[in-house]
Amino acid sequence: LTAKGGKALLVVDADPDSNLPDVLGVSVDRTIGDTREFMFRERDNLPPDTNKESLLESKIYEILVEMPRFDLLVMGRPEGSGCYCYVNNLLRGIMDRITKNYDLVLIDTAAGLEHLSRRIIRDIDELLVVTDGSRRGLQTAERIRNLAVSLDLNIKNLHVVANKVTPENRDRIEEYARELKMDLVGVVPFDEVLAQFDLEGKPVTGLPEDSGALLGVREIVRKMGL
Repeated sequence: LTAKGGKALLVVDADPDSNLPDVLGVSVDRTIGDTREFMFRERDNLPPDTNKESLLESKIYEILVEMPRFDLLVMGRPEGSGCYCYVNNLLRGIMDRITKNYDLVLIDTAAGLEHLSRRIIRDIDELLVVTDGSRRGLQTAERIRNLAVSLDLNIKNLHVVANKVTPENRDRIEEYARELKMDLVGVVPFDEVLAQFDLEGKPVTGLPEDSGALLGVREIVRKMGL
């Protein structure tokens, strides 16, 4: 939706259980995790005059998937055993430079704030906590909000999105979000068409314009001024 507005968009799949490429209909061969492992293994075998940061950055650009509407980077598998502090420090600087080439950077992470706590991505304008349409889901969102505050992360705004919401529970979700003082920026209704797309392995880029989920996300994008 943001790419349709003409904005340069980078999508980063930071979930170790990566499925975002399938959702977007993109084939990915290598990940940042693969590149990080290469640097971790080879850093002591490289010639002394090798600029390791430049080498790592060139390999990151090699795995960047360029699509007509967006570019995609996949973080991939988590770190193996050993200390990855050196490689992660290089990654922070590289990601800072790469993200400056885009109007918007959208990062999909696993539940929790593990990737954020490592500060590989340092500055966040809008953090969206996606939860299901349940009381427990909103309580989890509240804990994530409190954790973000305790980690002293540079997050300008934190919002909650309720997903797979039915007409029967929408009002209660909105009421409970107010009780928790959570900024519920929008709801995405349960969508039979989207469920069928998921079952058949179809990318969401092919959803019809009248898809309830698509309309819900479009309204969130509008509210956030994206």
